Amino acid sequence: MQLIKELTPKQLTPGITGYYAHGEKHSFGLVELKAGSRVPMHQHLNEQITFILEGQLDMIIDGKPCSLTSGMYHIIPSNILHSAVAVTDCKLIDTFSPVREDYKTADPKDRQTTAPSE
Repeated sequence: MQLIKELTPKQLTPGITGYYAHGEKHSFGLVELKAGSRVPMHQHLNEQITFILEGQLDMIIDGKPCSLTSGMYHIIPSNILHSAVAVTDCKLIDTFSPVREDYKTADPKDRQTTAPSE
């Protein structure tokens, strides 16, 4: 076990920092966004689930606008175009399956390598 904030931070875009852990089949991350920061329109082969812990995040997913606030989530299927703007400072959880290889770092502490305790 370890604290999520002990992971190597990844600067995704200006104002957006993620802390990601990677298993064999999926990635999990805590993401912090400063108000006004943007995730440009993009798509990826990974299914994504975004869960808002704090703040408001406005998204466009497959051409449809949606506004997510604390306690809300959205499932983004594989290869669907999506973007986001942080209306306020936000904290969210992102999960991806399969693993987001492009989010891995060279730091071994960002990967689960220990066997579960019995």
